[in-house]
Amino acid sequence: MKKIAVFTGTRAEYGLLTLLLKGLQASDEVELQLFVGGTHLIAEFGYTVEHIIHDGFDITERLDYLLPADTPLAVNQSMAKAQMLAGECFVKHQPDLLILLGDRFEALAVAQAATICGVPIAHIHGGELTEGAMDEVFRHALTKLSHWHFTSTEVYRQRVIQLGEQPNTVVNVGAPGIDNIKQLPLLNLKELEQNLAIKLNKPYFLITYHPETLSTENPVDAIANLFTALDKFPKYNMIITYPNADAKGRIIMTALESYTKAQPERIFLFRSIGQLNYLSAMKHCAAVIGNSSSGIIETPSFNIPTINIGDRQKGRIASDSVIQCGNCFGEIYNSITQALSPEFRQRIAHIDNPYGNGNACEKMLTYIVNTPLPKTIKRFYDLKPLSV
Repeated sequence: MKKIAVFTGTRAEYGLLTLLLKGLQASDEVELQLFVGGTHLIAEFGYTVEHIIHDGFDITERLDYLLPADTPLAVNQSMAKAQMLAGECFVKHQPDLLILLGDRFEALAVAQAATICGVPIAHIHGGELTEGAMDEVFRHALTKLSHWHFTSTEVYRQRVIQLGEQPNTVVNVGAPGIDNIKQLPLLNLKELEQNLAIKLNKPYFLITYHPETLSTENPVDAIANLFTALDKFPKYNMIITYPNADAKGRIIMTALESYTKAQPERIFLFRSIGQLNYLSAMKHCAAVIGNSSSGIIETPSFNIPTINIGDRQKGRIASDSVIQCGNCFGEIYNSITQALSPEFRQRIAHIDNPYGNGNACEKMLTYIVNTPLPKTIKRFYDLKPLSV
């Protein structure tokens, strides 16, 4: 049996991995090792390790590396601790392969530990661009540390190959988030209200706003502009989820708490609501607003408009349902107005999602089970012969 380790450090990443984890768990040819850390173990972010246990997974190891601060120094220290703990896990459990998704700092730390311990890596969602976040460089670094690559579009597959990866190790499977939309029994509006213990007596926006970790601007100003714009639409409720544990994230969390406290009858703030509730909320909302990748990757499958604010997701392939705008009040307000217009809703009623049709996890599972394990030694692939 192949010993397959999977690492997850955030709620969003786990949500995208869930169906693949279930497939690995059910396979007779795989021994699943699940390493859980980061915000999953922190009450401030919803202690989402309980969701993982509730979903029926046995946790192999808990990696408690996240410091209670989000300064650059604290992030560096969290990364160092994550690499140390991950190294101990790899030595103890001797996995044959490590699966990582995305582009966060802890994923890079875990990948470094795997490399030193001789554990080959399969990486999901490589080749993408997010020019406003330091995740941009983490993602490409993860590509160079990895041996198998599961990309979400053909353009991203070509970019991973351009980074020097062997073409036969790079597979365009689509985005696993689309699998959740196609396969999960999404809730109706009444069930969603019951699950979240709220009353949605008006149309609502679904909002997630993360810090732009490469920006020199004060996130307080950007989030204040968003609040001012949202206040121009009093006929709409709001479901807001916390940002990730990124640098400057706690500044945004404090601002969200103050904003919610002033309008508790209209605004519902959650540390985490889980993948089923989140996608169900997306299905029924008037618009997705903020700068989460979910607004670009998953939301188009519902033919729901997205207002993508700022540069955090700059560079990602986006469907016509995504309205790009800056951080200033006027651009946000005009973009929400456009998204709510009947003309725009009609225009996006039959768009295709560029991130696939919902069978990414099946493709990845088939590849992982049936392909001989990669060797840790890699050969750089040149797009054309180089003159010496």
